[in-house]
Amino acid sequence: MTEKSNLVKKETLLYALLIGFVAGFIAGAVFSVYKLGPTTDTHDHAEPPPSTSSSQLNNQTTEAIANLEATVKANHDNVAAWIQLGHLYYDSKQIEKAIKAYNHSLKLQPDNANVWTDLGVMYRRNKQPEMAIESFEKAYSVDPKHEPSRLNKGIILLYDYNKPEEAIAAWEELLSINPEATLNNGMPLIQAIEEIRKEMNSTNSKE
Repeated sequence: MTEKSNLVKKETLLYALLIGFVAGFIAGAVFSVYKLGPTTDTHDHAEPPPSTSSSQLNNQTTEAIANLEATVKANHDNVAAWIQLGHLYYDSKQIEKAIKAYNHSLKLQPDNANVWTDLGVMYRRNKQPEMAIESFEKAYSVDPKHEPSRLNKGIILLYDYNKPEEAIAAWEELLSINPEATLNNGMPLIQAIEEIRKEMNSTNSKE
């Protein structure tokens, strides 16, 4: 199995944002997969060819999971296998199993910022936003220039906690690393911050 601990998982989730406030509260946000540019990641998420049915794909995934489960059972310290298993659980929406697999891989290799970010996404899907934020903070503590974790943290602060100022603070840290950072919908992050501040000022002026 190819070692991929230093590569970005293509399904690492960076949430695309639709900004809106209703009576001083966030109306909503759209969550989607953010694909980070070209990568040699072996965990390919390209669309299956037309001839591949969903049942065939499910069978392939089930078989791949079974093979990896056997691999980690035989070698409990196989970091690459644990990460790949976490990814397959992630993709097949087996959230709690993905969390366990990622956590085990991180016990073996705690300095993997990408896996910390994937773990954070799974915690968020498991309705544990506080654990998600902790995971994102771990990601950029081991890699101070890690961008996805900071963007994800900001959106959880905005969407799950309704703390726009704290979200903006997280994003401004990101902008200090990459002034050209954008959301998945192509909007420059700096513009998103400006829009949020406009909405906040508008809401405050109406109160």
